[in-house]
Amino acid sequence: MALVLGLDTSNYTTSCALYDSDTNTVIQRKQLLPVKEGECGIRQSDAVFHHTKQLPVLIEDLFSGVNNKKIDAVCASLTPRRQEGSYMPCFTVGFGVARCIASSMDIPLYDVSHQQGHIAAALYSSEKLNYINNPFLAFHVSGGTTEAIYVTPSEDDVISCEIVGKTLDLNAGQLIDRIGVMMGLQFPCGKELEKLALQYNGKIKVKPVLKGNDCCLSGFENKLSTLYRETGDKALVAATTLAYVETTISAMTEELLVSLGDVPVVYAGGVMSNAIIKNKLCSKFNAEFAQPEFSCDNAVGVAVLGAVKLTGLYF
Repeated sequence: MALVLGLDTSNYTTSCALYDSDTNTVIQRKQLLPVKEGECGIRQSDAVFHHTKQLPVLIEDLFSGVNNKKIDAVCASLTPRRQEGSYMPCFTVGFGVARCIASSMDIPLYDVSHQQGHIAAALYSSEKLNYINNPFLAFHVSGGTTEAIYVTPSEDDVISCEIVGKTLDLNAGQLIDRIGVMMGLQFPCGKELEKLALQYNGKIKVKPVLKGNDCCLSGFENKLSTLYRETGDKALVAATTLAYVETTISAMTEELLVSLGDVPVVYAGGVMSNAIIKNKLCSKFNAEFAQPEFSCDNAVGVAVLGAVKLTGLYF
């Protein structure tokens, strides 16, 4: 048995999780970072400050309901991606706490990327952790990332992530939040935008803009702004926004499956928790999705990967 603590301090969420490899169960605690009303994001200096305040409280709460508080290892997200030059100050908070815990308890310390954690969380929640043994296509779609990733097994790092498609400008989550804030919604705007979109019953025609396997989203932001200005119809604008994101991800998936072959597809990241987008993509592809609580930023996948590194356990 291994009990592994996972920590993730992303640009929008403070999170911690305990993964029990014996029972394949997790418990987690997470809290959004506060964003000022009317703004679409948070400065890194503010993110670091809020993580520093929130993480100790969340860890205390996490362990308050655990009888055996002896953990066997700790794993933290250190970078946004597993590539040279990938860095965000906010991740230093979680990794710094992980170092302190590992040193004081004399237990192993591991690090992964935030992206690897997202993918592992999606696999865990969809009961497809066995995917780590073979290549598959994953999408990481959020406010900070819109990327298609070819995932392969890695002897040293459990999974290796190669970016095979990406946005060339705006991220999908940024588009959703910018349009939502424009209409007076509370950031992050995904849930409220989805509620509005469900109120619209008309037909919507959108055409994605792709350049090879990559996509462009920023141009459509102007069209949505004009649509809202001309109609004032929040439900129409919300439905059109989500339709454009869905058709873009769908088109990227189709293009990539042509080149990669018949590999499994996994969708992860906060945007993929949207039920409208999920239902549309499920009707087109035999794909796996993270459950909503594991789609948004969380430390579950980080803890799971830490357990694999510690025990050599494969599923």
